[in-house]
Amino acid sequence: MGFLTSAEGLVARAISQAMAPPAPPDITQWCTENIEFDDRSPLPGRFNIARFPFLKEIHEVLSPEHHCREVTLRGSAQFGKTVSVIQPTLGSWHEAMPLDSLVVHPTHSAATEWVNNKWMPMRRTAPSLKRVFGDGIRAGQRDNTLNQETLDRTGSLRVTSSGSPSDLTGTTRRLIILDDLSKFETSEKGDPEYLAVSRADGFDEAKILRISTAMVKGTCRISAAYDRSDQRLFHVPCPSCGQEQPLTWENFVQNIDPERLAAAHFTCEFCKEPIRHGDKAKIVGLGRWVSHNPRGDHPGFHLWRAYVPQRDWASIATYYAQVMGWTRIETGSSRKVDHETDPTAERDLRTEQVFWNDVLGLPYEQATDAPDWTELRDRTEKAEPGDRLPRGMLPSTGFIYAAGVDCQLDRTEVHFVAFGRNRRRWTIDYKVIPHFIGDRECREQLNAYLRQEWRTQLGLPVALDILAIDGGTYTDDVWSWAKTHPWSRVIIVKGGSSQTGPLMAAQKFERRKDGKAKRAQKRAFVLNVSQLKGGFYTNLRKEDPAKRGYVQFALGLGDEFYRMISSETRKLVRNSSGVTTSRWDLVEPARRNEALDNMNYAEAGAMRKGWHAMTDGQWDHLDAERSAAPAEAQADLFDGDVPVVKNQTKVAPPKRRKLSEVLNDDAD
Repeated sequence: MGFLTSAEGLVARAISQAMAPPAPPDITQWCTENIEFDDRSPLPGRFNIARFPFLKEIHEVLSPEHHCREVTLRGSAQFGKTVSVIQPTLGSWHEAMPLDSLVVHPTHSAATEWVNNKWMPMRRTAPSLKRVFGDGIRAGQRDNTLNQETLDRTGSLRVTSSGSPSDLTGTTRRLIILDDLSKFETSEKGDPEYLAVSRADGFDEAKILRISTAMVKGTCRISAAYDRSDQRLFHVPCPSCGQEQPLTWENFVQNIDPERLAAAHFTCEFCKEPIRHGDKAKIVGLGRWVSHNPRGDHPGFHLWRAYVPQRDWASIATYYAQVMGWTRIETGSSRKVDHETDPTAERDLRTEQVFWNDVLGLPYEQATDAPDWTELRDRTEKAEPGDRLPRGMLPSTGFIYAAGVDCQLDRTEVHFVAFGRNRRRWTIDYKVIPHFIGDRECREQLNAYLRQEWRTQLGLPVALDILAIDGGTYTDDVWSWAKTHPWSRVIIVKGGSSQTGPLMAAQKFERRKDGKAKRAQKRAFVLNVSQLKGGFYTNLRKEDPAKRGYVQFALGLGDEFYRMISSETRKLVRNSSGVTTSRWDLVEPARRNEALDNMNYAEAGAMRKGWHAMTDGQWDHLDAERSAAPAEAQADLFDGDVPVVKNQTKVAPPKRRKLSEVLNDDAD
């Protein structure tokens, strides 16, 4: 006997289901349903939150259901922030509601790269994104523009750069993501961070995500946002006593043994037992975020490489050992360097700042000024006999020999510097030519310097490898002289205003009058002088000659040289937009700074010759070549009679090669 279902009950259930609100967006669940890492990933397969337990709370506060308006995430490079935070947040929000969103990158090229290489591949594979945006192909054309619409035209995604103020105005956006925030540069049209954030002023329930690695302490945007947040750190239980604590760099570094890098570990702050890498998966799975600033005005998270499953703790210790100069890096497949940083930036992958920013996720503290000039002078002039080189003499070791040239209206000043292994450098000499760069006398003297050969301690003759001349002023005169020499020996440099970009970047020229692009050149470069000065002053304070980056000066350079080399100080200032930036000012108005500027230019020349990128194998070749003695030592004018040895067998001098040939040895 059958029973009919009540029509009234069916209607009531249908109405209740239609009226029920949709389930709140769950970003973690969105990741599980939409992300699958391919075989190129270190963790192939479908997204599993058990591998990334520290992401769950970050996802929760990024949900539109969470009451917070701002979220800050400061962390190491390459921990999956794009795939597991930025794109899932966009996807889940667009799936849940009609939405206009905005993603801001530091540069136009970074924005384009994110769309082409990160966003579009996920849009083609993630089921949710395909339902909302489509697979990216419309009418046979790829939809990889920086302005994209949803299929139902109820939402849009705009991707732009911080350098395009016009794209940051005239629109209202409910979800705003500021990616690589620390690299944003303030322009004369306003501060891009605040221009972007103001796009959400029309929504009470907007969400603003700031996400980035850190940069330089004092001017770092992401650190400023983190400092005013509730400063959450991920606490994990000790496997021995169960007490919870964060994994900090200060704890880890004291447990690094240069002789046993693979055994690097943390130590429990309570029971003092070791916390080893084998415990990592278990304790991170049991961890939780703890606020260290309860008065903070929004959720802020700090996450560094020790927590992520992709890398082990030994790799952090090895990287640090390389930065400190404890280990030798060989060429070939055994070379242990971190290739996860920006490949377009002309930076050494082993510098302290890159390690601090990209591995630890912390802001790097640069020196703000040099030691007192009398201290620098006395360190040289009062050194033990034989510890310093006489003026004009090169060391008998591997080095790149560069000169930096500064042009003034009544004189041209030249700083001669040798750059060696382990970031060491030696000032060899400092010359002042009492003529303008456009004068024949000045050009003839610079030409003579390029032809001249200096002697090492053992008497080997060595010529300049490269000369870098300032083209920021008297540009036409500088170019007319520089073009008489090959770009491999003479380059033109100028200081840039950027404090976050690469140390050295090719100068971009405007198009010709006929509209055609000028031919690509390899001679002119823009320098990040702020970071160059900060790095130089950091090394200038090192007093142990064995330390990485030690700076040594020749005897007899004179007081004025030391006054110039230590002439500036770095000050933190607030610009008109209220953003803290830094600038370098003279310590005293009467001080000159040509020697300091020329040190930057010479360093740029050395970088152009590969100083930041040379392997130990290449340094070994250069050591062997430039530490050799000449075939016959030259007799001094006052040596008197030189005895003659009969039947003396002459030893052929080592073949003198160009520096470029040495750098190509490993490639061969």
